[in-house]
Amino acid sequence: METYCKTVKTCGISEEEVRAKLKEIDKEYFNDAKVEVGVSDYETYISVSGEGSDESDAKKKIKPLVKEIKNVLGNSIYSTEKDVTLEKSLVDLLVANELTISVVESCTGGMLSSTLVDVPGVSSVYKMGVVSYSNKAKKKIINVKKSTLDKYGAVSSQTAEEMVKGMSALSKSDVVLSTTGIAGPDGGTDKKPVGLVYVGCFVCGKVKTKECHFSGNRTEIRQQAVKEALVLARECVLKYVSEKMFK
Repeated sequence: METYCKTVKTCGISEEEVRAKLKEIDKEYFNDAKVEVGVSDYETYISVSGEGSDESDAKKKIKPLVKEIKNVLGNSIYSTEKDVTLEKSLVDLLVANELTISVVESCTGGMLSSTLVDVPGVSSVYKMGVVSYSNKAKKKIINVKKSTLDKYGAVSSQTAEEMVKGMSALSKSDVVLSTTGIAGPDGGTDKKPVGLVYVGCFVCGKVKTKECHFSGNRTEIRQQAVKEALVLARECVLKYVSEKMFK
C-alpha cells in the first residue's frame, strides 16, 4: 500500500473557521481519506491523505474530498501545490491579470517589499517600495496630510488609506499596499496598544483598509502584518478581477 498526501493552503481564515467549514462536508467523503488541520507561518492548512495500491490509486481515493474542500472554502484556498507560497500566489495573480504593484511601509520597515521580491519573476509586476517610517517622510514623500496625522495619528485607517493613495500617485501602480502600526515593545497606549496595525490596499482606484490586532514580539507582529497585507491584496485583486469580468 502507498500513501499520498495533498496539502490545501488557506489564507484569511482561522483554524476554527476551517474546521467549521469541513463539518459541512458529507461524512461519506472522509471514508477513504484522513484529514488533519494545522497552522503554520500564520496560515491554516489542511492535510488530506489516503492509501491505495499505488500512488495513482491513493490519489483517486482523496480526489473527491479535496474537491469538496475546494467547494466549501472557495477563495480562502490559495494553493494546493507544495512550493506555492501566499506571496507567490499573489504575484502569479498579478502577472495573470497584467497588474503592477508597489508598496509603502511604516511598521514593517521593508519586510513586505522583501517578501514580494523573494518571488522569482516578480520583476514583471513589482515597481517600487518606500519605507515612510517617520511622519515627516509620510508627509513629504507620500503626501499624507498633516491634518490627517494630527487628527488620527500615524497608526490609523485614515493614514493607511492616504499612504496607498499617495503611493499610487507616485508609482503609477495598479495595486498598492500599505502598513502602519505599533510593533512594540514600546509605544503602545490604552487606545492604541502594541500589536495594533492597519493595512491598506489600493486596486485601480478603489481602497480598502483593515484594522488588525496581533500578539507576539516585535518581529512576530511585523511578520503577521506582512501576511495580512498579502491576504488583503489577494482579496482585493480577486474582487477587482471578478467585477471586471462582469462589466
